[in-house]
Amino acid sequence: MILSDRDIKKAITEGRIKVDPAPDFATQLGSCSLDLHLGREARVFRPSKVTHVDTKNMQAAERIMEELLVPEDEPLVLHPGDLVLATTLEWLEISNDLLGRIEGRSSLGRLGVIVHGTASIFDAGWKGKPVMELGNLGVVPVLLWPGMRICAFTFEELSSPAEVPYTAKKEAKYAHQAKPLASRFTEEIENRKLFRK
Repeated sequence: MILSDRDIKKAITEGRIKVDPAPDFATQLGSCSLDLHLGREARVFRPSKVTHVDTKNMQAAERIMEELLVPEDEPLVLHPGDLVLATTLEWLEISNDLLGRIEGRSSLGRLGVIVHGTASIFDAGWKGKPVMELGNLGVVPVLLWPGMRICAFTFEELSSPAEVPYTAKKEAKYAHQAKPLASRFTEEIENRKLFRK
């Protein structure tokens, strides 16, 4: 069941959803979603540094990404075809009986801006700054300004609290992240031996 506006407010009051800084419901709360703002931390791809990324050997993924702190009074320029990892301004915590789902905003979608490629679900027990996979599907660059409303979160109730919440998992690669992290797919390969001989 997706939480309505009144249930989102109730969950925040009860501490089942924590948002810091606290949201301004007048501007951020929709009928069943909560808008979050673009933060200043980003990771941008610099493809000229490597020829490819090998999912079996992810050192190249670190080399082709550059950390960026966007000045408060300057935009993040999203060029056509770009993929930029960027955080929200807000820190978000989700209780063990809810999941969060990140979605784009229609006004930005009409400019060709997407906020996630595949990773829309934030598991029960998740804590950290949400990271978006910003992309520009349009034909001209789009300027994104720190502090602008960038994405919407919806929240759904689980049938029961998660037995192992996200932050309790040994393999929680992105728990408590305060800035965008490059793909940690290598950890998955090393821990699970996904590529067997």
